[in-house]
Amino acid sequence: MEVRDKIYIDGAWVPSTGKGTLEVFDSNTEEVIGTIPEGTAEDADRAISAASAAFGEWSALSHEERSKLLARVAEGLAARTDEIAQTISQEVGMPLSLAKIVQVGLPTGVFADIAKKVTEFEWETELGNSLIVREPVGVVGAITPWNYPLYQISLKVAPALAAGCTVVLKPSEIAPLNAFALADIFHDIGFPAGVFNLVTGVGNVVGEAIASHPKVDMVSFTGSTRAGKRVMTLAAESVKKVALELGGKSANILLEDADIDAAIPGSLFACYINSGQTCSALTRLVVPRSKLAEIEEKAKAAAEGFVPGNSLEATTTLGPLASAVQRDRVRGYIEKGLSEGAKLVTGGTEPPEGLDKGYFVRPTVFSNVTRDMTIAQEEIFGPVLSILPYDTEEEAIAIANDSIYGLSGGVWSTDKAHAERVARRLRTGQVDINGGAFNAVAPFGGFKQSGVGRERGEFGLEEFLEYKSLQR
Repeated sequence: MEVRDKIYIDGAWVPSTGKGTLEVFDSNTEEVIGTIPEGTAEDADRAISAASAAFGEWSALSHEERSKLLARVAEGLAARTDEIAQTISQEVGMPLSLAKIVQVGLPTGVFADIAKKVTEFEWETELGNSLIVREPVGVVGAITPWNYPLYQISLKVAPALAAGCTVVLKPSEIAPLNAFALADIFHDIGFPAGVFNLVTGVGNVVGEAIASHPKVDMVSFTGSTRAGKRVMTLAAESVKKVALELGGKSANILLEDADIDAAIPGSLFACYINSGQTCSALTRLVVPRSKLAEIEEKAKAAAEGFVPGNSLEATTTLGPLASAVQRDRVRGYIEKGLSEGAKLVTGGTEPPEGLDKGYFVRPTVFSNVTRDMTIAQEEIFGPVLSILPYDTEEEAIAIANDSIYGLSGGVWSTDKAHAERVARRLRTGQVDINGGAFNAVAPFGGFKQSGVGRERGEFGLEEFLEYKSLQR
């Protein structure tokens, strides 16, 4: 068991001012695999004060020096890939082979990419008689979720540090051990004291202390829309800059001429990746009514092809959910779908065969889902696909846009130009055309209640900058 009894403030591992501890569970077995400090508002204040004191010197450091340090973080993560991937696989439930690529590989790439970008970025530009200077926003409070824990941390911490900001990180208490590994790397590299700080605890204590603190210049939050609204409310008291990456209920449209044999497996993977614990998961499959029976049959076969099991086993393609709360929540949505009259194609509320222990949910598909059903409107965050039939293309677009969210989407058609025309009409931050490949440097973020701002690449770097005009 991994026992972490200190938090990281001002370049040192120090005790929390609180006496409580929080348990971390193996999602496969429900056994405790670690403990962390239950931090306090006083801990957050100490970390913020350290970050504030360190800001002047860090922001004045050359881009080249910051680049070198960030590159060393990428090297440190790469060296510990196997260890960190196993930890996250147990915390979150993603199959280990995929966790190495996604849960550790992507964060490593983020630090490596930003280390390169910081020396290439156009920090100053001429505009008429003005010199436009890009400067760091200041002290950043980063509050991150449990589903892609280290990746979400890296999308905030790496560009914030590259911009010249200092950071106080509050990771999710459900999957926090990977954040301690990252803090170890910062410490071993010898980052200047106070530049990176880690305070663990629960959101309504440590998270709220960060969001409301007058010395925090910006809050970057990823999580539920409900919690994001609370962060925005608290930040408004001191008019902080806020970046929010929130919920989604993304639609995947199969047009009449879609290649169903390619679209269905791709659509199920886009829904079930990380056991459905993905904010941008394509959880609504919008299909021609004339092809509904064929699509149901193929979706059933594809869903039942996923192999639920322990995330550390090589044969597993669908791991558990991250917590008992999440498992019960997802099963509750499945019950809601049944009670509201959706057709259960496969899956259900019972645990997968032989997996009574652990936070497992059957890969589930509903059909004949209507726009007003709960499972068509609310984010489930589990391996549950809703199939919604349409009669006209206009109706398909209307169904896709009928959501408070606008994070992601998909369009399938053998006519790529046609798919792109439909994609442009979707009110969402990104759209995959015919299962378009993931792009780690394309802007990521949402319309409507899916959030404010963008992450990844130079777009993510710009979020942590202020613009100053010098008239000459």
